[in-house]
This record gives sequence, C-alpha cells and structure tokens, in this order.
Amino acid sequence: MLLSHRVQALAESETLAMSRRANELKDKGVDVINMSLGEPDFFTPDKVKQAAKLAIDQNYSFYTPVPGYKELQQAICKKFKRDNGLDYQPNQIVVSTGAKQSIINVLMALLNAGDEVILPTPYWVSYSEMVTLFDGKVVEIKTGIDTDFKLTPTLLEKAITPKTKAFLFSSPCNPTGTTYTEAELRALGEVFKKHPHVVIIADEIYEHINFQGKTFSLASIPELYPRTVTVNGLSKGFSMTGWRLGFIGAPKEIAEACVKIQGQFTSGTCSITQRAAITAMEIDPSELLPMKEAFRSRRDLIVKLFKDIPHVEVNNPQGAFYLFPKVDKYFGKSDGVTTIKNAKELCLWLLEHAHVALTPGGAFGAPEYFRLSYATNEEKITEACRRIAAALKKLN
Repeated sequence: MLLSHRVQALAESETLAMSRRANELKDKGVDVINMSLGEPDFFTPDKVKQAAKLAIDQNYSFYTPVPGYKELQQAICKKFKRDNGLDYQPNQIVVSTGAKQSIINVLMALLNAGDEVILPTPYWVSYSEMVTLFDGKVVEIKTGIDTDFKLTPTLLEKAITPKTKAFLFSSPCNPTGTTYTEAELRALGEVFKKHPHVVIIADEIYEHINFQGKTFSLASIPELYPRTVTVNGLSKGFSMTGWRLGFIGAPKEIAEACVKIQGQFTSGTCSITQRAAITAMEIDPSELLPMKEAFRSRRDLIVKLFKDIPHVEVNNPQGAFYLFPKVDKYFGKSDGVTTIKNAKELCLWLLEHAHVALTPGGAFGAPEYFRLSYATNEEKITEACRRIAAALKKLN
C-alpha cells in the first residue's frame, strides 16, 4: 500500500459524502432536496463584492503576507473589540483559507502524540478527525437533547486530566444549534481557571446567527484570555462560503506558530478575498439582522413540522441553522425489505425513498441523531419535512 497509515485512518467528511451522493442522484434526474450541507442560501453583501472588484482593478494579484494583509489584521482587531470586547494586536491575528484551516493550524501547533483534546459531543464533524490526524486523543463529553446538548461545569471538571492540552467547542454549535449563554460560559470559565494548562479553542463562526442576541466570548474573561484562541470567519454570517477566509485571535506564541505552519503549507490567503474581507469586517452587525431573522423564521417552521412527526425528538436550537433530531426509535424498524440499524442507514434510506439528503449523527459523535440544515427557503423546508414524514410512515 502506497498510502500512509495516517491518511488511511482519516475518515471522509460525512457531510461532503452525503452531498456527493445527493448530487449523483440529481445527475440522474431525481428531484433531491439537499439538507446535508451548512451553506447559507443568501448572497454576499454587495459592498463586499464591490470591494473585491475594486481589488482586482487595483491589481491585488501578488503573494500576500502569510498572516494576512496588515490592513485586514487591523480591521479584524477592530471587529473583535467592537463585537466581542476583545483586545488583540495585529500580531495576534492570523488569516487563513477558511476557519477550518484556522483550527487545524492551531491543533498542529499545540498537539504532541497522546495529548488529550476535550470535545463536547455532538461536535462539528471535522474536529475529531483533526485531533486524530496529529496523534492527539479525543476525549468526548456526551451531552443529549434532554439538556439542550449543553455541557455542565461538573462534566467538564471530570474530563480534565494532566494530559488535557485543549478544549475545542463551537457556540452557536454545529450540528445542534445549541448556544451557550454568558452565564453558562462564565460557569465553565470557573472550571478552566483551575486548570491553567488547558488551551481553549472557541469556534465562533456562527456568531452572527445567534437568536439569543450577542455571542459571548470566553476570551473576554481576563484570566482565560492568555490561553484562549478565538476562531471566526466569513463563511456563515456573511454568506461567503466559497471565498474561503477564516481567522484567529490568539496568544502571540500560538499566532506565531500558526504563521510558521501556514508558511510551509499554503502561505497567505487569496488576495482578492482579503481585500473584500476588510470591508466585511467594517460592516455593522445590525446590517446582518435580516438574514438572522430569516433563519429564525425557518427554525420556527422546521421545529414545528418535526414535532408533528411521530417517534422523533427535537429541541429548539438558539443559533446556527441546523436541527438535530433524535431518531433512534426508528432503529430496528423495517419497510419489509430494509431493516434500519442506525442513523446512517436511515439517512441513506431517506435519500432513496424521500429524496432528502441528511447527515447521520455518528459523524458528529452522536449516532442516535441526524442533522438537517435549514439554510434553504421555507418552501423547500416544508416539502422536505413532508417527504420525510411520509417516508417514515412506511417503517414499522
């Protein structure tokens, strides 16, 4: 075998795999509603697009500094101060090709073989694979729908050991939409204060899709600031998934390490995207409210429709654009031909019989669930739920 053990052990992204299967059916003429990918269906703000066009005309076509243009670093510092109450200097900002690269840079900079990384479960599909890729050990803290998928200080305290190197989480959360309040995060912060060897990686990519209000940043707690990495980007709140830009605000030592790593891997992020990002960082969050309110309306609709489906449990997510129903009561049921054993088989069965693409919860460390993205219009949401409900009636 020519391939390394590392790549052979690496799992394919389940969200991308399900989307690929959906596209294969679409290519055959099947009317598939794809709810497997987390991608806003809104367009990039016009002023951001204009900034990109201007950058092209101004010939921003050369290599960029590895950590990002200085003007962009400064704009990100102002954004962090305005929106999160965080004081970062430009040399603490590293711009990368998406928040995914930002996170993997940080993990590569931190982890030695055997280091433990705590992940509240359910977690974003790539977190565990990233940790494993760099020989770290994933420590899962199980949460469930009965607690709104929220981690408690007691559970966190029990999970921390002398080998714990980092804690990685998202709020609002992908895949559950769970959003921690300031009080809840401060309570977790009290635990972290007792364990100064733990680096906190806070993924805030869904910051602007928070139905509770303003997202609270753990790095704003003075005692935690020196060892917290705040991750953000343009993909979700600004509808710029294809532009590929993420960034971190981090302790200077970690930021410098990420610059070193990125300099050997990809170098600087796309010049045109960076120039557009300067304008994006200057946008007042109030300008993004119409998109958030559209997602809130869709959230209300999909929760209502799923509550009418028998044997399915749902919560009321307070952010992002995902629903994470518990569907394990369908395990063991059959349509007379196929017996459903787990969520992945249920998702594949629904893709075939309902023509709706979903993502099985096992990819997020929660095999009793599946994930739907409601980042699509209400007509498609209604039709997808109708199809799912009709198909599930065939299972006995």
